[in-house]
Order: sequence, then C-alpha cells, then structure tokens
Amino acid sequence: MIHRRREMAYGILTLLVLALLFANLCSGSVSIPFGEVLRILGGRGGDPVFSDIVLQIRFPRALAAAVLGGALALSGYLLQTFFHNPIAGPFILGISSGAKLVVAMVMVAALGRTMRVSSLALILAAFMGAMISMGFVLLMSRVMDQMSMLIVSGVMIGYICTAVTDFIVTFADDADIVNLHNWSKGSFSGIGWDNVAVMSVVISAAVFCIFSMSKPISAYQMGESYACNMGVDIRLFRGILVLLSSILSACVTAFAGPVSFVGIAVPHLVKSLFGTAKPLFLIPGCFLGGAAFCLLCDLLARVMFAPTELSISTVTAIFGAPVVLFIMVRRKRERG
Repeated sequence: MIHRRREMAYGILTLLVLALLFANLCSGSVSIPFGEVLRILGGRGGDPVFSDIVLQIRFPRALAAAVLGGALALSGYLLQTFFHNPIAGPFILGISSGAKLVVAMVMVAALGRTMRVSSLALILAAFMGAMISMGFVLLMSRVMDQMSMLIVSGVMIGYICTAVTDFIVTFADDADIVNLHNWSKGSFSGIGWDNVAVMSVVISAAVFCIFSMSKPISAYQMGESYACNMGVDIRLFRGILVLLSSILSACVTAFAGPVSFVGIAVPHLVKSLFGTAKPLFLIPGCFLGGAAFCLLCDLLARVMFAPTELSISTVTAIFGAPVVLFIMVRRKRERG
C-alpha cells in the first residue's frame, strides 16, 4: 500500500510537470495550438513565427522554471533538515536576498563599464552573497536558542539586503536598468538556451551530491546523537548541507532573481503527498514538486493579466504563504 502511494505520487508529479510544461509552451500573449507545438518540437516544420516563439522564448523559459523551481525546493528541504524547522527556507532566512545583493552589485558594475557578465560569474557572485548571508544566520544561531528568533533574524537580514539592493538599482545610471529592476523582483523572462545549459550542469551536479547523501540525511533527521552513532561526521555533514543549499539558491537567484516561498511550501506539500519523510523519496519528489509549482506560477504570471507580466515572487507568495501559515498553526496545535 505504501509503495503504491509513492508510485502514484511520482506519477502525479511527473504528469503535472509535463502538462504544465506544454501549457507554458501553448499559452501566452500569443496562443499556439497544441498540435502546432508538437510539430515544432518534433522538427516537422510549422509556422515560422510560432516556431521562434516556442523554441527561442517559451521552451527555454519553461525548462528554466522547472529546473530552478526544483533547485529551490531542494534548497529549502536541505535548510529545513539543517535547522530541524519546517519554515526554514532560502527566502525566509535572507539567503536569497544576500545572493541578490551581490549579483546586483556585479551587474551594475558591469553595466556601468558596458561589460557582459557570464552565467558562471553571476552564479559565483550569487554564491558569495548566499554564503555571506548564511554565515550571518549561523552566527545568530549560536547566539539565539529559540528557532523563532533565528527565523526573525533571517528575515531582518533579508530586509537589509533587499533595501541595499533597491538603493543600488534605483540610483544605477544605465539604459538597461529596467531589466535589472525586473530581475530584482523575480522573473524567468529573458532566459536563453546558454543559461539553461549552465544552470542544468550546476544543478544536476548538486542534486547528484544530495541524492548520494540520502542515508546521512535520514540519520541526521533522527537527531545528532543518533547520526554520530551511525558514523556521520556532524560538522562535515552540516557544512556540506550549507554548501549545497547555497549553491542551489545562488543558481536560482543568479538567473531568476529572488523567488519567494517555494523552498518552504513545496517540501511540506511533497511530504504530505508521499506520506513519508525518507530523503530517498523526498529528494526527487521535492525536485518534481518544485518544478511543477514554478511552472504553474510562471504560467499564471504570464497569462493572468497578459500582455502585462507579474513578477514570479508575487504569484509564488499567493500560493506559498498560506501553506506557511498552515504549517505554523499546525505546529502550534501540536505543541498545545
């Protein structure tokens, strides 16, 4: 019965991802018939205008939304494991905001000198910012015993980084600053095949490392003492968790800007769907769930008020924030 539930959960998530992927290719300010999309993807010709829209704009954007959504969900899952708290996530703890700050500084400096910043340079800048913010959060965790105060401190770090980023973006003097402003609000637009290739390589490597750590993660979920008895080097393990989580959130921020609530809401929803907390099942489940969640949110961001496009964080907050509130209320009832 349990195995059947997991198989059904994987099937549901896979079908959701595929259905939403095609919905993203068909829908937008220009509606393209499903049959036309199949012909274009199958290399059987089709309308040249439709072909350019699908292959050069919508397909790379949809793949980016799926890959980055999965990465963000996994990043949140690792942070929740690290802090033993279901509302820990890269956006709440200010990690995404720190990555956004350093990326904005690099982009503004490059724009001022009419330089082009490579995808790897953006990822490295975002990683640096994520690690700096994570360092502050870890320092606060040593000072504060209550997890609620640690979350509050992470939110404050995020607000500070966001304020500095907005200041930099507002007073940057460049013709392309509008694009930078849109990026700072969170968006999957403007992503090309080169970007998809780079993010896929980086995220695939990180996901492989996470999946290979399934057993240590499972032991760590049982408590640090249990993990030590099972031979897990706690200090090394925690360091690797921070590193991998920062890489994933940095990759998302570098290409799409800050995306809120995905890293908190999706792991919780996937855990409820699978009915288990075992990392061996939740790691691929979280990736598929994050991909489906971001594909849905990006679709709504594009079509709800077309041709006007909403920021991706606006839509993810609408769906993700209620989940966070539900988690907090349920934890309160469990303790009460």
